Amino acid sequence: MHALYTAALSFPEFDPALVEIGGFPIRWYALAYIAGLILGWRYAVMLVKRERLWGGTSPATPDDIDDILFYVTLGVILGGRIGYIFFYQLPFQFETVQRDPWSLLRIWEGGMSFHGGLLGVAIAILVSAKMRGLKLFPLADIAGVVAPIGIFFGRCANFINAELYGRHTDAPIGMIFPEANTGGTPSAYDWAANEWVYCRDQNPAYRLCQPEMPRHPSQLYEAFLEGLLPFLVISILVWRFGLLKRRGLAAGIFLLFYAAGRTISEQFREPDSFTMGVLPDWVTMGQLLSLPMWIGGVLLVWYGLSRPPAGAERV
Repeated sequence: MHALYTAALSFPEFDPALVEIGGFPIRWYALAYIAGLILGWRYAVMLVKRERLWGGTSPATPDDIDDILFYVTLGVILGGRIGYIFFYQLPFQFETVQRDPWSLLRIWEGGMSFHGGLLGVAIAILVSAKMRGLKLFPLADIAGVVAPIGIFFGRCANFINAELYGRHTDAPIGMIFPEANTGGTPSAYDWAANEWVYCRDQNPAYRLCQPEMPRHPSQLYEAFLEGLLPFLVISILVWRFGLLKRRGLAAGIFLLFYAAGRTISEQFREPDSFTMGVLPDWVTMGQLLSLPMWIGGVLLVWYGLSRPPAGAERV
C-alpha cells in the first residue's frame, strides 16, 4: 500500500464463492438474489395472513403469493438484464456490442440494472393481478414492503465482489479496494490463483493500472440507505401505524426512499467509466433513472393519503 494511505481500511478480501460444488462455484452474488427472493416471499405471505393489517379482507392468499413469486423472479432477472442492456450497454457501449453481440447474453459476466429489475417486477405484478383477478395497488404495496430485503443483500454482494465502489476519499472510512482487471467476474479476482489482484502489485499478467487509493465503501452506504433503512421504517409503519390500510402508500414510500437513497449514495459512488465524458459531471445515470421513481412515489403517496383508510367506515 502507498505510504500515504497506510491508515486506510483494508478490503476484507472475501472469497466471491461460498462453496464450490463439482467445480462449480456457488457465488455470494447469486445467493443474494436467492436470499432476497425467499425472504421477501416469506414476509409477503406473513403480511397477507394478517387481515388486521389491511383493515378488512386480505387482498391475496398465500397461494396467490406463491404463484406471483415465479413471475416476480422472472421480472427481476429478465428486467435487470434487459434494463442493463438498454440503459447502459446500448447507449454507452454500442461499439462493443457491435463487435461482440453475444455479450448481451453473457449474464454471468455481470451487468444487472436495479431500475430494469423494478420495471420487470412492475410488469410481473400487473400480469399477476390480471391473471388472478387481484387488485393492483395492494400487490404493489406488498412489493414495496419486501423489496428492500433483496436490495440490502444485493448491495452486500456488491461489496463482497469489490465492485461498484466509491469515489476517492481521504476520510477515515476510506477503503483500499482491489482494482486490477483479470478479465473475470469479479474483475479483480483471479479464480485460478484464488486471490484478489491489486494494481499496486503491478503484476505483468494483468492490465496495468494506477496503484489503488482509498475509496468510499459506497456499496455499504447503499445497503443502508436503499435496503436496511427503508425496510425498518416501512415495516414499523406497517405493523404499528396501519400503513397497508391506505392503498398505494407503502409502494409510494418505498419509491421515494429508494430514489432519495440512490440520489445521495451516487454522490459517493464512482460513476461508470463508460458514462464519463457523456453525462455532465453533476449527474449520474443512476440519478437520472431514479427521476421516474421520484414522480411515481409522489403520485402514489398523494393517492394513498387522499383516500380514507380501508375499514375506516367501521371505526
